[in-house]
Amino acid sequence: MVKRVFVAPDPGRLRLRSASRAVLGIGLAVVACGLAGHSLVAAITGGLSALLALFTVTDPTVRGQATTTALLPVAGLPVFALAASLHGVPVARDVAFLAIVGAGVYARRWGPRGHALGVFAFMSFFVAQFLHMVPSQLPELYEAVLLSLAIAAAVRFGAWCYERGVPAAAAVVAPAAGRGLYRATTRQAVQAVAGAGFALAVGQLLSPDRWYWAVGATWWIFVNTTSRGETLVRGFRRVLGTVIGVAIGLAVAVPLHGAPIPTAVLIALCVFGIFYAAAVSYTWMMLCVTVMASLLYGLLGVLDTDLLALRFFETGVGMAGSVLAVLIVLPITTHATTDAWVRHALHSVRASAAAAAARLAGDDADPLPHIAQLELTLARVRLSLAPLVHPLNPVRARKARARQILGYLDDCAREARNLATVAADAEASHDQRLTAACERVEAAVAVLVSSPSAPSASARPLPLDQPASASAEHPALAHLHALERALLGLGSPLQAAPSSPLAEA
Repeated sequence: MVKRVFVAPDPGRLRLRSASRAVLGIGLAVVACGLAGHSLVAAITGGLSALLALFTVTDPTVRGQATTTALLPVAGLPVFALAASLHGVPVARDVAFLAIVGAGVYARRWGPRGHALGVFAFMSFFVAQFLHMVPSQLPELYEAVLLSLAIAAAVRFGAWCYERGVPAAAAVVAPAAGRGLYRATTRQAVQAVAGAGFALAVGQLLSPDRWYWAVGATWWIFVNTTSRGETLVRGFRRVLGTVIGVAIGLAVAVPLHGAPIPTAVLIALCVFGIFYAAAVSYTWMMLCVTVMASLLYGLLGVLDTDLLALRFFETGVGMAGSVLAVLIVLPITTHATTDAWVRHALHSVRASAAAAAARLAGDDADPLPHIAQLELTLARVRLSLAPLVHPLNPVRARKARARQILGYLDDCAREARNLATVAADAEASHDQRLTAACERVEAAVAVLVSSPSAPSASARPLPLDQPASASAEHPALAHLHALERALLGLGSPLQAAPSSPLAEA
């Protein structure tokens, strides 16, 4: 788990840039709220709004990101008003919360924008419960939210827009298929409402004041997952991250007693950790979220050991709700989603190799966006295959095939990164053998994503007939040949059995 965060590749240092920009944007938003004379509750609301704007908005273009950011208040401010007005009406409040849960998950069918607006709407209701909002606070909270979103947008799209000028990578979205209850987002919306309903009911039995933690745990376990296997693994990782975070909160947050300066520094570190770890380790991200929540409660003056223990138990209730929902209510199998993610990864491999070869040939093609896209897609492949490679999975054959797939895809990503590095060398010269090697890479990908029942003979990749000495003359050739070997190796585990990924493509 530690290695995954600190050794994981970071092409273009995008995770580092994103985490650093988040600290800057959220910090400036909170400072602006303070200078505007807002209360601590309003400043926290503004800071969390800025965090969500920087974390959840993932449109593939800068223009799309700006549009989605501008739409966040449209999704969030009415929800704040609804939550505040229903503060003293528990039954209506609970029904409204479950409706927002379902709508937020259902909105994922509209891609990154729907996902971001759904998350912001849900979190607006959640934050209203977290801070016990009442209608009289709304004007100040609205000002804080709008100010914070404006500051976050100014940092993201003005002061530090490192994405500008870089060709956009295609958005990584959940695969969609079928209609009605056969569509993944529809099933997940029903599952989320069922799981959140269970979490809400049991959570209120544990604590009439902090029940929303259980609902929040169920929600965030469902976010960015598709199959029941992914949800189960994510739930386990959430509980693990929460346990470690509670332990750190006991050791760090409780002794601080809400001291402003050290608490602010630690919250900034937690924000950095959330953004830096999110793409590679959900456990580490949840650890940072739990510690940050502990520090915020310390600022509000309500933190103690009992509160942290309650957070752990409420998280367990939320996990139980999500597990029961995905196992009983319209379950989506792991196999139903793995195929699409592997296809995405293979297409990214082909695109990155083609772009690198074109750059070596003298064109202006840039393989970096394709490499970044490949890394994002590989993260989704790992999440999709995580249930199969989990130590508790008793089916050894499927576990072995899943590990082979991950191993070969990691080899593909490594060679694609190395190829991009060679292509970035201005002195690299064109070699006719690069074209032939790239054609074989494309042919290998074509075979893997086509139906194995009747593969075309013309689509079969050519043999590796280049001697090692020839490859050594041009480093790009060595990486292309290694990439081709990894793609050829993928053929065996992908088509080993009818139940394996891509077998029914």
